[in-house]
Amino acid sequence: MPFTTDSELELQFPADYIPTEVKEQLHPDVHLRPLAASDYKRGHLDVLKVLTVVTDPGEVAWVAQFNALKAAANTYYSIVMVDKASDRIIGVGTLFVERKFLRGLGSVGHIEDIAVDERQQGKKLGLRVIQALTGISENSGCYKTILNCSDKNIPFYQKCGFEKKENEMAKYAPERVRTPRL
Repeated sequence: MPFTTDSELELQFPADYIPTEVKEQLHPDVHLRPLAASDYKRGHLDVLKVLTVVTDPGEVAWVAQFNALKAAANTYYSIVMVDKASDRIIGVGTLFVERKFLRGLGSVGHIEDIAVDERQQGKKLGLRVIQALTGISENSGCYKTILNCSDKNIPFYQKCGFEKKENEMAKYAPERVRTPRL
C-alpha cells in the first residue's frame, strides 16, 4: 500500500498541533500524525493489542467512535506513527484534556493507550509518542500531564520526564453494565 499523505486524510485534529521538534527526531521512514478516519484499515486496533485484549467492533463502529472523538473539539488527541513503506500503523497514543474548576479553571492532560508494534519496539518510538502528546498537552495550556502505568513501565516513563506520584485506583463495572444507559 503506498504511503498516504496527511492532505489525503480526514484527520482527528490539525497535524500542526504535533510539535515539529518531535517529528524531526523520527527516522525518515516513519511519519507521525493525528489519527485518521481511515486508520481502521491501517491496523490501529492491531497495535493496541500489545496493551490488552482488543475487541474488534468492526469498521462502521470504529469510524463512529472516531467521529465522536473528533466532534469533542479540543478534548481528544489521538496520534499514530505510520511506517511509510507499508502505510501501516506502528505506534499509537492518546491525550485527553480534562477541564477543571480548580487551579483557575485549569486543564489536565491525560495520556492513555501508548502502544508500539512489538516488531518496532526499542527504536524510541514510544518516547516520541510521549513527547508529542506532552507537547500537545502543554501547548493546550494544561498545568500538568499525567498517566497511569504498570510498575514495570515506571523506568521508561521516568526517562520521558515523568515522576512517580500518588497512586491509581480502579473499579471495573460488571460485564452486564458496560453498555451505556445514559
